[in-house]
Amino acid sequence: MAKRTRRPRDQLPNCYYEGYMEKRSFNDETSQKLWTALCGNTLFFFNDKKDCDYIEKLDLSGFISVTDETRQDRNLDAARFNLRLKGGNIKFTVPNAEVREFWKGYIQAVAELAVPTSLNLLPGQIHMLKEAVQKETERKQNSPPSAETSCPSYVTLQADMPACYHNVSRLEAELLLDREVKRGNLLLRPGSDGSSFAVSTRQDLDSPLVKHYRVIRKHDGGFIIDVEPKVTCDTLHDMISYLVTSTDGVLIPLIIEEPYEKKLSYISSDNENGEKSVQQPLQKGPPPSLPSKPPKPVCRKTPSPEPEELPVEECLYLNENWNEEAEETEDSSVNPLPQPEGKTQKIPLMPPTPAPRKFFPSSVSTTKQDVKVKAVTDPDNQLARATISELKLRLEKNKGKCQ
Repeated sequence: MAKRTRRPRDQLPNCYYEGYMEKRSFNDETSQKLWTALCGNTLFFFNDKKDCDYIEKLDLSGFISVTDETRQDRNLDAARFNLRLKGGNIKFTVPNAEVREFWKGYIQAVAELAVPTSLNLLPGQIHMLKEAVQKETERKQNSPPSAETSCPSYVTLQADMPACYHNVSRLEAELLLDREVKRGNLLLRPGSDGSSFAVSTRQDLDSPLVKHYRVIRKHDGGFIIDVEPKVTCDTLHDMISYLVTSTDGVLIPLIIEEPYEKKLSYISSDNENGEKSVQQPLQKGPPPSLPSKPPKPVCRKTPSPEPEELPVEECLYLNENWNEEAEETEDSSVNPLPQPEGKTQKIPLMPPTPAPRKFFPSSVSTTKQDVKVKAVTDPDNQLARATISELKLRLEKNKGKCQ
């Protein structure tokens, strides 16, 4: 179900039948009473009979069947029928059975382009259905498919339209050309059937002369200006260019460029007195650019250095000679254990012997204590004392013998 597209009712296709109906689809929880108009092969729904813009529309191109619903409504006079389409089923409720037959007849006739024979209709009503079928057949032959079709050559977007295109009706186009006569006298607008276009022009002779030309889209692409002889153009832009050049520039496209503000402004109220005034934002420089994130560091695996073999320093000790003598005294008959290759024999380490202290005589006179220390520590004095003590012992032995 399509939503509102803001297209006025006078731009819709030919209306064959209209009236109030209650509509309920499989997505709706409750029924809606809407004014429904069968225009072309589409049902348009309005909130009220006087509304110009429809709120929903239902395309009958996927028509399958329309049947009565036997379930009785609370209102005994009301009648129901089901409309089956390729997109789903929709239920309608109408005031009475006669209106239901009329709706069923118009829907089936427009969808199949043939008058149904299984309906209970009067001869006058059947004649009205025949006229509707004839009008719908001519409309489909003379007009392109609807704007909802997927034809690539059909112009559907406002951006693809010429600059002189205005979404106005016939009467609004005449008023617009009269009001903007200084800007241009030619405009392009939607056609009255909703699927074609029209060109409106205004020129002054004795009085303002307004003319309207119908533009039809070809099924194989391109557009035709419906005049004698017919003029064929590839695009709407080419059509506008042809009208300007063929009239030697007399027709000027009406292009209305709406003015735009040059400065930013806003309405602000004073905190003290509450008065409102138009303010302009302070001029500031461009916002500072955010610093870019530094690249994530990549961890590089550095090979671990292999341990260097330190040179073995040869240790020299004071007791090295003693070790050599000890090795000579060992029994040579005992064979030492074989040492594994690559390993040196461990040598026992001995503490070094302290060197004897030497005292040097000073020029200053020495004390008695220094003399005693010198006598004790001097080896010559010790030897003299030893000889003296030995002589004393011998003298005492000789004395004993004499007595």
